[in-house]
Amino acid sequence: MSRRAFATPALLAVTLVFGIACSRADEGEVATDVGVHVGRIERATLHGYVTAYGYVEPAPAEDGTPAAGAVLSPLSPGVLAEIHAVEGRRVAKGDVLFRLDSRMAEVLVRKAEDDVTFAEQTLTRQQLLLQTDGTSQRALQDAQQRLSEARNALAAARTGLAYLEIVAPLAGTVVQLNARAGQSVDATTVLAKIVDLNRLVVTAGVPAGEAEGLKVGLRVLLGADSAAAHGTLTIVGREVDTSTGTYRVQASIPAGAGFTPGQFTEIRIIAQERKDVLVIPEAALVTRAGEGTWIAVVDGDQAVRRAVTVGLRDGGRVEVSGEGLEAGTRIVTDEAYGLPASTRIHVLER
Repeated sequence: MSRRAFATPALLAVTLVFGIACSRADEGEVATDVGVHVGRIERATLHGYVTAYGYVEPAPAEDGTPAAGAVLSPLSPGVLAEIHAVEGRRVAKGDVLFRLDSRMAEVLVRKAEDDVTFAEQTLTRQQLLLQTDGTSQRALQDAQQRLSEARNALAAARTGLAYLEIVAPLAGTVVQLNARAGQSVDATTVLAKIVDLNRLVVTAGVPAGEAEGLKVGLRVLLGADSAAAHGTLTIVGREVDTSTGTYRVQASIPAGAGFTPGQFTEIRIIAQERKDVLVIPEAALVTRAGEGTWIAVVDGDQAVRRAVTVGLRDGGRVEVSGEGLEAGTRIVTDEAYGLPASTRIHVLER
């Protein structure tokens, strides 16, 4: 075999190794140039929330204002003769919603009226007789007593008749109707429920470990969506419910917010407020066990890890603090989790 024939395979091997090495070097350089989306550190006001769940109900009576709900039951036993209430319909205070059969009560009123008339006539006769010494002072006093008793009996009979009408004790909406004509009822029978839908509250339970610092007057977000209505904390209980481990709280609901009695809802009490703090999108924050928490700060065409301390989280944004951080600093957002400690990057358009 000639030297030339031997050299040719060796030269090919060297060329192949060099080519692979160059190829791997090129591949490594490409792998460290990562396409990323970027954002900026901003200044904003964030809030810390205490979340609880509860039910919507009528507002209770307070400071001379009557309760916003009422349960209607008859004051006297009887048979339901008329129903004027309609579920879902608004009523005014004093509207007659139910009538019981009143025939017997009307008879009693007429009898009592007759008794009063007779007692008045008797008293008048005794007064005339007394002027001519035709009667005694004792007989006159007896006549006066009988008239007083007759008038009291008439008042009682009229009251009994009035009790057979059940009227709306407040202006509101009939939210529940349980009555039917001909039904025998008494004071334990619930005929209907009326609620002023413009005066509702949410009653919820806050875990005992999260109740510290809660006080009347704090703002409350009602509902879980971004368009949550704003209410105010009106009651903060001071006794833990041992069966649930929670404190009872109550929040007002603004009129027209769209809530209904009995509805289950989330409330978020604004327990903290941090003004003018540095914030980033939550997607830009990376936390790994044993490595800590950081963000990837953009420096030219490089992304470099920067350790941060995390504060409040609110609506997809996170409060951060750390050495060298300031508003306007560019950071990697969506791809931060997969980046090495330092890498070359290029910015992707959204």
